[in-house]
Amino acid sequence: MTSMDRSRRYPSSLRSPSSRRTTHRLAADAGLLVLAATFVLPLAWVVLSALDPSANLRVKVPDGITLDNFDAVLTPEITFTPLLNSLLLCGGGTALTVVCAALAAYPLSRFRSRFNRPFLLTILFATSLPITAIMVPVYALFVRVNLIDTMEGTIFFFAASQLPFAIWLMKNFMDGVPKELEEAAWTDGASSLQSLLRIVLPLMGPGVAVVTVFSFVMMWGNFFVPFMLLLTPDQMPASVSINDFFGNRGMVAYGQLAAFSIVYSTPVILLYVLVARRMGGGFALSGAVKG
Repeated sequence: MTSMDRSRRYPSSLRSPSSRRTTHRLAADAGLLVLAATFVLPLAWVVLSALDPSANLRVKVPDGITLDNFDAVLTPEITFTPLLNSLLLCGGGTALTVVCAALAAYPLSRFRSRFNRPFLLTILFATSLPITAIMVPVYALFVRVNLIDTMEGTIFFFAASQLPFAIWLMKNFMDGVPKELEEAAWTDGASSLQSLLRIVLPLMGPGVAVVTVFSFVMMWGNFFVPFMLLLTPDQMPASVSINDFFGNRGMVAYGQLAAFSIVYSTPVILLYVLVARRMGGGFALSGAVKG
């Protein structure tokens, strides 16, 4: 009896559990392949178009490999100055966010108060506010306090916009550090700030790394905030200057746009590589608790 005859004789409802599991696994693998293709195709277009002298919107093998697109964008006006501005804005905003989030999460994690839950719910509501809904009053406020078109004002707003979610993340990681370790330090005469800096933060290194990477990435790809708060072209970050590759009447330099996109993504990739080990490591608290 052939396999076709057996499939006709035994309907799908009477097939063995192993055959049904195989079918489900194949369907899941096919779905994952489709999902992976949606991510791989845009990345393939960026890499191939950056090396293609006649790049367009199609994903195709380059007609001839060239580095002219990189030579065209690797100039101070197009790439280096905007990248430096992005590093200053995002680096300053990330540092301010991590420091403020640690100081805010510490009392929420270590001290019990009836105001903890309302405060956490308030900042959770703040994370749901769309950035476009508050930019008009923020712009008016920045004009009034003379922070418009300043790097400092943009850094402050970057940090304020990422702070609510950073506090949530930092508190969750801080809850995993045993309080007994701090109590032992307090017995030896350490203050709360010293225990935070010397015990809590070193033990929750992966959590600090997660908050740092998340905040930096969210700021790095933000176009709307610096576009609204910065007016001088020399202060524009790379997230805004990438708009210059889209010319009038639909004319786009696709090869140069792809080359700039690769250079623009490099700092984020390097940051992730630098903190990947700390993100993948555990808290390693068992030895400290036993000792």
